[in-house]
Amino acid sequence: MADFTSGFWNWYIIIPTVAGIIACFVLIRWLSAAISPEEQGKEMDHVWDEDLVELNNPLPRWWLNMFYITLFFGIGYLVLYPGLGTFAGVLGWTSTGQYEREMDLADGKYGPLFEKYRDMDIVAVADDEQARRMGERLFVNYCATCHGSDARGAPGFPNLRDNDWLYGGDPAVIEQTILDGRNGVMPAWEAALGGAEGVNDMTEYVLSISGRKADPVAAARGKEKYAQLCVACHAADGTGNHALGAPNLTDGIWLYRKSRLSIQESIAKGRNGVMPPHREFLGEDKSHLLAAYVYSLQTGQEAGE
Repeated sequence: MADFTSGFWNWYIIIPTVAGIIACFVLIRWLSAAISPEEQGKEMDHVWDEDLVELNNPLPRWWLNMFYITLFFGIGYLVLYPGLGTFAGVLGWTSTGQYEREMDLADGKYGPLFEKYRDMDIVAVADDEQARRMGERLFVNYCATCHGSDARGAPGFPNLRDNDWLYGGDPAVIEQTILDGRNGVMPAWEAALGGAEGVNDMTEYVLSISGRKADPVAAARGKEKYAQLCVACHAADGTGNHALGAPNLTDGIWLYRKSRLSIQESIAKGRNGVMPPHREFLGEDKSHLLAAYVYSLQTGQEAGE
């Protein structure tokens, strides 16, 4: 259990909790003993639906006992399990510990299935239908949130089916991406380009090298700036650089949409993309299978095809 920022919060939880339980005991005892024999059955001043009268009677014994059982259950729970500030409980239970035990059981049961493919080449694993199906289930569970259940991505999240790769589509590179993650940074260039007009010129040039209609005069001005500021990452011909994760600007495939406005925003304000590492979370065996499945997407071998 994580420690609180100060001891105050620990007692802030313990005192009201214990006081509440004691108050419930006192209230039940007081209410169950407050009615004298002479007062039992006496009509109270509460009437509903013309003839429904409230009588001054004690709670039925079974109902009263249910209150006591509930309170004793609560006390027992707080003794055995965490619930009173930083007190961990007699059993020492934690949600993290339970998760780790469940993961150990799952690894013992399913681990051999993943180990079977650990030493196989990724291309060979991608050729195995059972392995692809296992990889597909891993993808749906862990990757679909960002890349979509069909792996076609979304704005800011790469399409894994189009054979267009920021860091290259080699099987080993795909596996490295899954294991260690990626951090893609496109710096903001509005100031360096001299403001909105410079951003517009660069946008026109980028549109022109991707085969789209552009203002030739503005594109010519943008080309000069491109040669000064952009070639180090995107290459002189705009085809990008896998070593840096710099995208190809000539193929008509866009990570953040292809509209003129979106391209202007990328140039002016920059972009930051993060692919989290999965080495600690999934482990190398599962990542190996997952890499094989992702690789199969570009070859048309994925499960079901």
